[in-house]
Amino acid sequence: MGAVRDVCVIGLGLIGGSVLRAASAAGRTAWGATRSTVDVEAAVADGYDATIDVVAALRRAGERDALVVLAVPLPAVDDVLALVGEHAPGCLLTDVTSVKLPVLDAVRRLAPRARYCGGHPMAGTARSGWAAGTPTLFSGAAWVACVEEDTELGAWREVAALALDAGAHVVPLRAAAHDEVVARISHLPHLLAAVLASVGAYGGPLAAALAAGSFADGTRVAGTRPELVRAMTEGNRAALLPVLDEALGKLGAARGSLASTGGLAATIDAGHEGLQRLDKHRTAPRTGVRVDLGAPDARDGLLALGERGGRITGLDGDVLTGEVG
Repeated sequence: MGAVRDVCVIGLGLIGGSVLRAASAAGRTAWGATRSTVDVEAAVADGYDATIDVVAALRRAGERDALVVLAVPLPAVDDVLALVGEHAPGCLLTDVTSVKLPVLDAVRRLAPRARYCGGHPMAGTARSGWAAGTPTLFSGAAWVACVEEDTELGAWREVAALALDAGAHVVPLRAAAHDEVVARISHLPHLLAAVLASVGAYGGPLAAALAAGSFADGTRVAGTRPELVRAMTEGNRAALLPVLDEALGKLGAARGSLASTGGLAATIDAGHEGLQRLDKHRTAPRTGVRVDLGAPDARDGLLALGERGGRITGLDGDVLTGEVG
């Protein structure tokens, strides 16, 4: 597969810290930087190469042609990209933020020479910070690697290789498609969890005494740091608004039915059937696929695979292997 590329991770919270651990565990030379003294001290104490000097880390990445991974919250992306544009302008660049179109736009404005491929590993917990990370966080997870008309496929390959090294499988998608889907399966659930937790809390100590599995399942992600949830949901405003309207419409229909007829069959049955359809997609038989990144139609092949819910599971040179339902 050729030389294994070094990795520089900017931001050492749950996701960035896990990327640094996973890259190191895969045998890569990897280092990280963050302005959090607490996270740097914890990473160094655990034996990892970490610094509070973000500029020095980026310069090192530029000198070594490393893959730079931005793992900072969305509100901090512009500031870090300005440093990338100044200190490692032509670097290979990816990110792990949960919204892709705003980051793509910011890269084009602030680091236009970077060879950029947006990324998003679909993994995490409600905990945060370096201490929450693990080298196996991405094992078995989907890792989106974005494909746009101007995405350099060599850069895409490097991001895919890192994801595969981390134990994930790769889903190629356009940034816009990613943002619409995560609005449905990640950002809306965060908002609903917040509402459920708030409503439940009004029940006071009795609610706390009686709450069981369904309440815990529905509210788990409400334990995520509020500033992180705000960053992802507000950052995906354009895609989230119509999805939120869709959900409110369904809740309104349920309310109307309950008030007029006392019945909720349509809402509950639709939800049950929807979950069954999702489970059917997840468990459908899959067939093997190959995509050669050197082929003229490689970009179209990647996008067709991703749009069908397919995934890349292997990489040999420029030949990708995967499966699709």
